[in-house]
Amino acid sequence: MCRQKFWIITGGVFGFTGVALGAFGAHGLKNVLTPEMLEIFKTGVFYHLIHAAVILAIGLAGINKFFRAAFFLAIGIILFSFSLYLYALTSVTFLAMITPFGGVAFLTGWILLIFAGIKYKSDPLN
Repeated sequence: MCRQKFWIITGGVFGFTGVALGAFGAHGLKNVLTPEMLEIFKTGVFYHLIHAAVILAIGLAGINKFFRAAFFLAIGIILFSFSLYLYALTSVTFLAMITPFGGVAFLTGWILLIFAGIKYKSDPLN
């Protein structure tokens, strides 16, 4: 599978799961979780969906220089958002300690995107 197609599909899968988990949180968890834990869950959904959209945009652009950024954004969704989901659902404190690693992955992805953008030349031969 070509890398562009991979990132388009990955962005779509993350978008779908972000919407599904957001709906689950809004409708299925509002009477189950404390307001604090529901807010933590919502934070996970927020970051999940933002980064899914960016991954999709990178895939649609099809520019190889941006694919490394997409990789780190995807890792960020897995580590950051999913650790928040699990923490909100279980209250297992260890899971919240994984979250900062996801934040670092997000930041790394954004830095890589900035640097790739600085280096990018719109000339199709580059």
